[in-house]
Amino acid sequence: MSAHETIDVSTQDGSYDVHVGAGILDGLGELVRGACAGRAARVISDSNVAPLYANDVALSLLDAGFESSIHIFEAGEASKSMETLSELLERLAEGGLDRDDVVVALGGGVTGDLAGLAAALYLRGIKLVQVPTSLLAMVDSSVGGKCAVDLAAGKNLAGAFWQPSLVVADVDCLDTIAPELFRDSCGEVIKHAVLADEALFAALERRTLTDAGLTGEELVDIVARNVRIKRDVVEADERELGLRQTLNLGHSIGHAIEAASGLSLGHGSSVAAGLCCIARASSRLGWCSDECCQRIVALVASHGLPTDTDVPHKELLSFMLRDKKRHGDGINLVIPREIADVELRRCQVGELEEIVRLGCGVS
Repeated sequence: MSAHETIDVSTQDGSYDVHVGAGILDGLGELVRGACAGRAARVISDSNVAPLYANDVALSLLDAGFESSIHIFEAGEASKSMETLSELLERLAEGGLDRDDVVVALGGGVTGDLAGLAAALYLRGIKLVQVPTSLLAMVDSSVGGKCAVDLAAGKNLAGAFWQPSLVVADVDCLDTIAPELFRDSCGEVIKHAVLADEALFAALERRTLTDAGLTGEELVDIVARNVRIKRDVVEADERELGLRQTLNLGHSIGHAIEAASGLSLGHGSSVAAGLCCIARASSRLGWCSDECCQRIVALVASHGLPTDTDVPHKELLSFMLRDKKRHGDGINLVIPREIADVELRRCQVGELEEIVRLGCGVS
């Protein structure tokens, strides 16, 4: 076994550990048993991840004294729907799970969202363990308790806050991730660096995450640093009333880009493009320095991620104004001032039009 770091997360809704390591999936059952005292565990995974890990995870849970079973849904963002959620809830009920039992979300962000929301709703809430297998899920969506499904009107519009009892991130799982999916996930890592970690940003400038030479120990360190950034924000603002909104850096434009693509562009790529767009607009409006903007765009480009969008401005604005982050007649936008220094700025519709004009489709 290689490096293993444990990060504790404490919120009003409960405390839990995030285990980040290489080769730690084999001991999942023991870790789950240490966090959950239930009788049964239902592993929820998608059709891509389940063939790789689900049987081993179920056996590990069985060895730890759980009655374990597996539910598999079709991989892809299209499955993050009310229909799939309803099916998951029916399967939990058919399995006779009670409030002491546990849902184990094995997979990427879609799996974590679906399984998390099912755990939050079933019996008004049962135990949840997040086992992220993608970089995006490891550094972002598995920590913090946000879970949601998409509606026809937009992404993540039906959801809840439901903190896990445990998160187990084994970086060895990243060996089975397609290069394009791993690259897409780098968008959230870059976002975290811009948000709160100048040293991480500089390290990524020296050596990109897509460098094939990264070791397991280096990946553990990078994932753990990202988890700590998110942990610190979540602990200060669990329900996204203020500070936690800064985690939406790049997301208001990014979600609009993602929605306009029909969800064909990955979330991390969309956030990366949105981050560059808001940095360009901020630079041109005098809210951040030209150097800050140039460094952000250069780092995104060095990871092979998009730095702009060709979506028409009216279409972007339409999606932005339907986003769940809208408050009345405006949106709280996260503005980069310098690397590791951001501010929350309330923008009215007219200002949003100017920001989109200055930042999007102009690189």
